[in-house]
Amino acid sequence: MKKSDLIFSALLVPFDYLILVLAGIFVYYLRFNALVELRPVIYEIPFGRYLASLLIIFFFWILIFVLTGLYNLSDKRHFSNEISKIFLACTVGTMLIVLFIFFKGEYFSSRFIILAGWLMTIIFISFSRILIHGLQLFYYRHGKGLEPVLIFGQGETAEGINVFLKNHPGNGYQVIGWVKNMKGLKEEWSSRTKEISEIIQTGQDLSRDEILELVEFCEENQIIFKYTADTFNSLISNIRTETLAGIPIVVIKKTSLDGWGRILKRVVDIIFSFFALIFLSPLFLILAIIIKIDSKGTVFVKLKRVGVKRNIFYIYKFRSMINNAEKMKENLMENNERKEGPLFKIKNDPRITNFGKVLRKTSLDELPQLLNIFKGEMSIVGPRPHEPKEVSNYQKKQKQLLTIKPGLSGLAQISGRSELSFEEEAKLDIYYIENWSLGFDFKIIIKTIPVVIFRKNAS
Repeated sequence: MKKSDLIFSALLVPFDYLILVLAGIFVYYLRFNALVELRPVIYEIPFGRYLASLLIIFFFWILIFVLTGLYNLSDKRHFSNEISKIFLACTVGTMLIVLFIFFKGEYFSSRFIILAGWLMTIIFISFSRILIHGLQLFYYRHGKGLEPVLIFGQGETAEGINVFLKNHPGNGYQVIGWVKNMKGLKEEWSSRTKEISEIIQTGQDLSRDEILELVEFCEENQIIFKYTADTFNSLISNIRTETLAGIPIVVIKKTSLDGWGRILKRVVDIIFSFFALIFLSPLFLILAIIIKIDSKGTVFVKLKRVGVKRNIFYIYKFRSMINNAEKMKENLMENNERKEGPLFKIKNDPRITNFGKVLRKTSLDELPQLLNIFKGEMSIVGPRPHEPKEVSNYQKKQKQLLTIKPGLSGLAQISGRSELSFEEEAKLDIYYIENWSLGFDFKIIIKTIPVVIFRKNAS
């Protein structure tokens, strides 16, 4: 990590502490000034005593921030990676305060301060991190503090990483070279060793000795070594060991989504879909009226899809096509733009209604799938659900997409949506399946919002 990044990271600690204290002071002002007329104060805590308590409490909160990884120096910071940690850290801190008050056995005069304090610390820290990331992005885009990286490898993956990093300096990297073979790499590292901070190796065409040589070189010169893993290499991250007849056995799991993780994901799905359906019910009514006015037909459509373990179910969507659209599909197959995969897509599809174009651009047509989530047929986050005919054309490795429930959103949807090839989409969804975590789900949900709002690559 560059010196500028270390300094930037170190400044986060006192800045977060200051923001937490300001959040606490704001809550005090709300309770004992702004909201006095709505809820009379029985006992007002002296501000001096309150402030002294804040300074002590938030010192321990900073320690909780450390434990939850908010100051992790090994990763490039992105707000989507931090929001779940902020929520977790502030919730844990608040719960510890509640427990302290409970076991102390003394009467506490304001439950509002506890609840509002929890909410305001999340909001204040979140907005402060957004500001910091904005400043950091500005800093990077002007070529300051970028991490010099050397790309090593051939093919589309290496080219894709090279183009992406060059076009997105906001990620904090500066590509100083792209070499395609071991000879070129040795020439680069012999002349530019001090400039290289990271090496990203793509492809699997190196011999074992060459890989060891490359790793040893990086270790000797304090260079971070990264590589893109093939399907098997990513699979070995989901392993566990067990014994059978006294013999150790290694089990390669299909996904890390197992046991309590599966239960917790289902609980989150139920809570999210239940409240979302209630909150969005007025919008559902408005959309239903417009759909009926715009064209003849039903408001909702039921489409057959394949779920986890090949179970057939029907997804609900707002109708965005004319009646009998499915019967017209066969006549339009020759115009299918996705020749390389099992999916069907054409631009300016004549079957889509006028309002249907709006529904699809904004992804509003998919909102009824909240019912599928509540019923347990889908999840908030997961692979895109596909038709039985499409699934029948899956390649062997793509059948892993049926390991978990399909999702309303997913890694593929936030990474390119309709512009991705099916192969690219499948790789992203398989990566999600193999590397699932609740925090990963939360990041995808956060990143879905700007993708939908700004209509990035919507179909």
